[in-house]
Amino acid sequence: MNDDPLVENLAIADAAPAPHRRAAARPVVLPTDAGAPAHAGAPARAPSRAPSRPPSRAPADPSRRAALRPVAAAALAASAAARAVAQPSGPARTPLKVAFVYVSPVAGIGWTPQQDVARRELEQALAGRATTAFVENVPEGPDAERVIRDLASRGHGLIFGTSFGYMEPMLRVAREFPGVAFEQLSGWKTAPNLAVYNARFYEGRWLAGMLAGRATRSDAIGYVAGFPIPEVLQGLNAFALGARAVNPKAEVRVVWTSTWFDPPRERDAALALVDRGVDVLAMHTGSTAVPQAAEARGVRVVGYHADMSGVAPKAHLVSVTHHWGRYCTRRAQAVLDGSWRSGTTWGGIADGMVRLDAIARDLPADALERVRTRQAELVAGRAHPFTGPIRDNEGRLRVASGTMDDDALNRMDWLVEGVSGRLPRG
Repeated sequence: MNDDPLVENLAIADAAPAPHRRAAARPVVLPTDAGAPAHAGAPARAPSRAPSRPPSRAPADPSRRAALRPVAAAALAASAAARAVAQPSGPARTPLKVAFVYVSPVAGIGWTPQQDVARRELEQALAGRATTAFVENVPEGPDAERVIRDLASRGHGLIFGTSFGYMEPMLRVAREFPGVAFEQLSGWKTAPNLAVYNARFYEGRWLAGMLAGRATRSDAIGYVAGFPIPEVLQGLNAFALGARAVNPKAEVRVVWTSTWFDPPRERDAALALVDRGVDVLAMHTGSTAVPQAAEARGVRVVGYHADMSGVAPKAHLVSVTHHWGRYCTRRAQAVLDGSWRSGTTWGGIADGMVRLDAIARDLPADALERVRTRQAELVAGRAHPFTGPIRDNEGRLRVASGTMDDDALNRMDWLVEGVSGRLPRG
């Protein structure tokens, strides 16, 4: 792998298939039926969840979106105080048992498969010192809490929860198992033995928006999104800002699916946008349905989570990809050597957590050069997607000058100028 982030993070597509495929070998899969107590050495069984039960990455109560917005300053203060109390200490016994909880199927390409890439990287990097297991298709809410508690009861010393709506269940179980380290992907609440991590997806979205803005001929770009939590709004708004930076006439039309993973609904939303005249699609949902719809209808698409050029070879413009392996491996190593501490991590392009992959060869050279330049500035701290002046799509000045800080980003509840529509209410 090239150590230069500007080379590594801006890869031109070639004829090779998408690299983020699951290995043929299948690891231990723990049962999702956590109703009865389990012991650490309990044998693994196939998941007992009925396959017809649709998974979801939705918050337990999406209508309470305002109540779910992080208050960063208070959270950091609480985290600092909590760390002074107690947390897992001392080297862990080997092999360390590490578990991952997934909200959707592990097969295919998308959000959960990309989490599983990280699990496999961890297992390979710490071979002989750590073993891993996962539970897939775990809905957010009570089911998640039962599964997480069961994993802790089975002797797992490190548990990764990989969906926003697992935050409260992870917090409750963490209180019951102070000797277990918990890692929550997306969220803001920490505890002495619960850390939070996420990626600055909006950085990649901003750059991808510039390419979409150049690619559109109708000046209409479609965006299929799950829920309007701050993480999603950051990406949507950064994407629109990037598109309008190169094409002031560009309009981003968003459709909300009210689910994180529902391929038929994602496809219907994408097709509805194409019927309304968009010729480029983007998405913040969990499957490959949107790229497949773009390929079928002859429009371009920006992939997400992983390289999606393999499922939409003609439609694909670029993919904003996520890379969790280094972080997960580092955290497991910290548990093993006794240095694990709670805290909050929010990495971006400079940290290798976000990347642009498989950029289409038919994009103009000047468009690629602009993205390379902006990426270099972003990595060096000389550029930021949310630099004022910025107005919302109702004309209100949201950022007069300077850049939005992390607290403001994590409170985002508005749509930037250039995005058509309103946030769903209730």
